[in-house]
Amino acid sequence: MKIPLSWLRDFIDLDGLSVEDIARKLTLAGLEVDEIHYAGLPMPTYGEGEPHEFKTSGIGWDRDKIVVAEIREVKPHPNADRLTLLDLYDGQQEQVVLTGAPNIFHLKGTGKLPKPLKVAYAREGATIFDGHAEGLVLTTLKRAKIRGVDSYSMVCSEKELGITEEHEGIILLDEDAPVGMPLADYMGDAVLDLSIVPNMARNANVIGVARELAALTGRELKKPVIKYKTSGDSVKDLVEIQITNPELNPRFVLGLIRDVEIKPSPYQIQRRLKLAGMRPINNIVDATNYAMLELGEPLHAFDYDVLKERAGKNKVKIITRPANDGEKLTTLDGVDRKLTPMNVLVCDEKGPLSLAGVMGGAESEVYDASREVLDVQGIELKDLEPGKLHNGKISERGRSTTNILLEGAAWNFINIRRTAKQHGLPSEASFRFSRGVHPALAEQGVKRGLQYMAAWSGGTVAPDLVDEYPLKPKDPTVTVTPRDVKRLLGIDLKTKEIAELLTRLEFKCTVDGNQVKAKTPPHRMDIGEGIVGLTDVLEEVARSYGYDRIPSTTMADALPPQIGNPVFEWEEHLRDLLVALGLQEVVTYRMTSPEREARLVGSGLTLDHVHIANPIAPERSVLRRSLLTSVLEVVEKNARAESLAMFEIGPIFEPNGNDLPKEPRKLAVVMTGARQASSWDVKDSPAFDFYDMKGRLELLLSGLRFIDVIYSETESVNYLHPGKAAEVKVNGKVVGAFGELHPLVKEEFEFGDAPVIVGEFDLDLLRSLNPIYEVKQVPEIPPIFEDIAVIVDDSVTASTVEALIRQTGGKTVTDVHLFDVYRGDQVGLGKKSLAYNLTYQSDKTMTDAEAAAIRNKIVKRLERELGAKLRS
Repeated sequence: MKIPLSWLRDFIDLDGLSVEDIARKLTLAGLEVDEIHYAGLPMPTYGEGEPHEFKTSGIGWDRDKIVVAEIREVKPHPNADRLTLLDLYDGQQEQVVLTGAPNIFHLKGTGKLPKPLKVAYAREGATIFDGHAEGLVLTTLKRAKIRGVDSYSMVCSEKELGITEEHEGIILLDEDAPVGMPLADYMGDAVLDLSIVPNMARNANVIGVARELAALTGRELKKPVIKYKTSGDSVKDLVEIQITNPELNPRFVLGLIRDVEIKPSPYQIQRRLKLAGMRPINNIVDATNYAMLELGEPLHAFDYDVLKERAGKNKVKIITRPANDGEKLTTLDGVDRKLTPMNVLVCDEKGPLSLAGVMGGAESEVYDASREVLDVQGIELKDLEPGKLHNGKISERGRSTTNILLEGAAWNFINIRRTAKQHGLPSEASFRFSRGVHPALAEQGVKRGLQYMAAWSGGTVAPDLVDEYPLKPKDPTVTVTPRDVKRLLGIDLKTKEIAELLTRLEFKCTVDGNQVKAKTPPHRMDIGEGIVGLTDVLEEVARSYGYDRIPSTTMADALPPQIGNPVFEWEEHLRDLLVALGLQEVVTYRMTSPEREARLVGSGLTLDHVHIANPIAPERSVLRRSLLTSVLEVVEKNARAESLAMFEIGPIFEPNGNDLPKEPRKLAVVMTGARQASSWDVKDSPAFDFYDMKGRLELLLSGLRFIDVIYSETESVNYLHPGKAAEVKVNGKVVGAFGELHPLVKEEFEFGDAPVIVGEFDLDLLRSLNPIYEVKQVPEIPPIFEDIAVIVDDSVTASTVEALIRQTGGKTVTDVHLFDVYRGDQVGLGKKSLAYNLTYQSDKTMTDAEAAAIRNKIVKRLERELGAKLRS
């Protein structure tokens, strides 16, 4: 939110505080200042190497060279039809100034002006922004001849003074602007661009920020004085309100003003609105927006005569209700919107008038017959033909609005947030309502809006307000003690000091012995009750006291017992091992869609999903059932990379009836691309294959201290390539499977030509198995090493041969290592040769004869059970 400093000065004395001091105090209190934009006030100067505390932009106006002046006559240029010469007085002397401003061109040649026009005048040598250059480019005014006429100074547009990007016309100041006064003194400003976080939504207004500054500086907050004259029939005799659901609409307030004249707002009001980021429209619309920015209560203005015409002879009745399914409303932007029961409408007895808290309707909005349709809720509208914008309805009025019914209300913030998102209608109103606006502000907002409308339009306010308030919020009272402050904040404060700090923020405090009872002010909805309320109030004590004043101390409370988290620690160890094996961890969305997961064709993942009640997007509508799909999507997006090896550890979500879903933990691994990255000594690296994955899994399980590991062929996993897939058993239990992705599944993704090797594993099961932390004594007796090669049928697995070797050799055979596999004519068709390195180790020195006896025993068993033959 953007806050002009001049606006803050209406509610707090800022003398003696620099702009940077103010920004620093607000930032330390939780209202972070993202940027300071200077529009006339002197910009800060920094020494060489001195750090810039805040991002700054803008321009400071030279007090001697940029002043208030008045135009007394607009004369034609002798040599240019589109230029004019101005007779101008700058407070010191008469000047002739050349300009091409279109907004005073109609006064050319009309003689002396009955009322001089007050303008911003830059003398020769003044530094301003170039109004016709792209972006903000500084330039210094120098004397030159333009079409035969000397030009040395100029009347300024808003862009040239750094107020807005507008440069088509010059600034026309209010009539009371004093000629000759330095413009910086008259309207020099600086704008604080604040980051309003959700728990600070109460400060999304000028008075909220002023209240914070008053608390931080100990200065007085000048509350707005709301006074206006009333006459005529009471609005209570003309309008009534019906609220059908107080949970959605706790309060609704209406006021009436008659005989308004729609015209431009005073320039100082327009300037403040522009600096705050809003587009001035006219005095009526600007009054609603100005009051909203000032107090934080969004307002909406209806054309009362339209409502009266719709009501006929009956009293105007305003109704708030949920929309009927499929009901339609044409909003101010000219869009016919199809509504749902989630949306709340403001209606009369004939039908919808506006989308509550978000945007007004087209049929009853304020209308200026001399201009375009007016926006009344901070929506930036493009210039559209009234007939086109409103399907011909508004343009048929043929008159401007003269009587206005002004609405201020409170709405359910969750409902407003959903409605604004559903219809894609972010606005200043929905920004505030969706974060929570206290119902107490509705009355204040309407009164302030009526006050500004009466002052700027000459209208007459009807007596009273119509106020329907069926659901008053509870403003909690929280008890705080010095002990609470000391324990949670680490500072020593007396009860009177605590009460004073909270009173600055408009809490009503009473001191009762050694405790302070603080009643929440009626503009805040962020203070809870009980222990939550205590922490909320202590946060306010800390902010008002000053976070920067709280000393750094060690924790006074006893340290809680240190309890390990075995699951977390085990998974961290697993991550470390995977990273050490050259894999990169990814973290993916847990939300997906059934269509995305269905790409694992025939994988058994077409089961029920856990559906999300309010998905952020259609492709994030359910919780995932497959971790592997999530990692495959990441690999797919990075498929152009030369080599990819990724893993993820995380939960999947299995429906569990009406209970919360089950969340088993999984490990997914995907590898594809070149085994080694290209370099000067690596020209053509082979692609990752089945054995690259198997080797890493062997090292991983070894690092997890599992010894009883068996890899066996499988065809039960449909997304894996038959003949190139294996399941993994640890301690006799299947913990997962891996292999090459099935070609049909691969076609569903946009991968390259290289094989995609995948694996998915059950971490809950794997973690439950008992690892073996075996410690072996270093042998004192030297081992005997021996190689044997046996010829077996091609269908016999190496693991089967190895198991028989170990069983037959017993404890004497301490290691079996397969080092060669051969297929060819020398061993025969359908045969293969498996060569093993055997290690014999005994508690005494073995002889060659003893080793030969064990070898012969092994060969005979292999021959008997597998038909193996010893290869010579």
